[in-house]
Amino acid sequence: MTVYGALRRRAARGPEKEKKGGNPVKLTKCTPYMIVPPASNNGRGGKIFTFIKLETDAGISGWGECAAQDSFFNNHACFAPIITGLFEKFLKGEDALAREKLYKKMYGRFSSNHADFFTSCLFSAFDLALWDIAGKAFGQPVYQLLGGRYRDKVRTYSYVYTDPDEPVLGRGWKSPELTAKYAKKMIEQGYTAVKFDPLDMLSPDGYPAAPWDLGLEELHRAEAVVAATREAIGPNADILIGTHGQITTSAAIRFGKMLEKYEVAWFEEPVSPENFDEMRKVADAVHVPVATGERLVMTHDYWKLLKAGAVAIAQPDLGTCGGITEGKKIAALCEPNFVTMAPHVWGGPIILAAAMQLDACIPNFLIQECMCEPNAFFREITDEPVAWKDGYINIPDRPGLGINLVESALEKYAAK
Repeated sequence: MTVYGALRRRAARGPEKEKKGGNPVKLTKCTPYMIVPPASNNGRGGKIFTFIKLETDAGISGWGECAAQDSFFNNHACFAPIITGLFEKFLKGEDALAREKLYKKMYGRFSSNHADFFTSCLFSAFDLALWDIAGKAFGQPVYQLLGGRYRDKVRTYSYVYTDPDEPVLGRGWKSPELTAKYAKKMIEQGYTAVKFDPLDMLSPDGYPAAPWDLGLEELHRAEAVVAATREAIGPNADILIGTHGQITTSAAIRFGKMLEKYEVAWFEEPVSPENFDEMRKVADAVHVPVATGERLVMTHDYWKLLKAGAVAIAQPDLGTCGGITEGKKIAALCEPNFVTMAPHVWGGPIILAAAMQLDACIPNFLIQECMCEPNAFFREITDEPVAWKDGYINIPDRPGLGINLVESALEKYAAK
């Protein structure tokens, strides 16, 4: 259904139904879904997914997703009332097509013009759903509302994952043999780039607190993982080092220099994104492009990051950065700074679908993170599987974000 059909029906009911300034598509209902993926998903995208469904009086619905739920561990019970409360106070009865206005309303009144990681993830979920509604209302993919298609397919990468019966590699890809084995398997499957974090992501019992230094033993052990992987996948596939800001600037520089000989494509979050000046020191000292952005929100964070000259590859997550509304602005900020875009995805299929819409229309796109194949769980909860083949995803041409979630499947995996 498009908005045009709905407007024709409204006009037939008589002039008393016409609204000043046009015919708004009013938001009527918000339903949050907290989902726990099955163990067979092997941790892809997190342990809890948060989706929202927005409905309108025109019969058009839209889907959104919040990427930060996994960061709040098992406190999902408090998310649903916050989501529905935000909708009731700021969005219910508003025109769903007034995306910029509604975004500014949430930003100004819910976060007092200073969004953090938590509030921005909520804005992002609503923003994605509003863009989904807009695309469906006009019968067009979202990228057509953002400037039109720039490319027909996008290159993808993924973290290195093991089979379910093997030890999980996450929280530190410490085994050179296993990391190399499964990286090679992914390349044979069609990927042209793989990512892993060869360092400990978390310290035992929270001590020492990040950022910590690295001794020679740990540095050489991490280098061995990179060396084994490079040997296994050969010279023509990219290695992406996905560290998580857990080490000091001096340790990052030492490790970064060790990475140079393996021609890795990027060094991600070498230090905490809280300090752009320290990240710039790494960028200046190491001949490996620095990538960052998954924990940054809004254009304000990115403006400061770019001003510091601390990044070569920006990684906004549309489930936390402010949705498509902010994601498009971030891409525009990056373009004149010759910074490419590699949208981060750590979540479910809605965030990936939204990222695909942005990837389709921005000139400075580089590569897209995904958890596409194999992913039977994502296929089960969506009505349209991602068209992934040989390391690329074809840009969809369905209206809105290009996919819908299957509510019966969501209820099957509802968090208790």
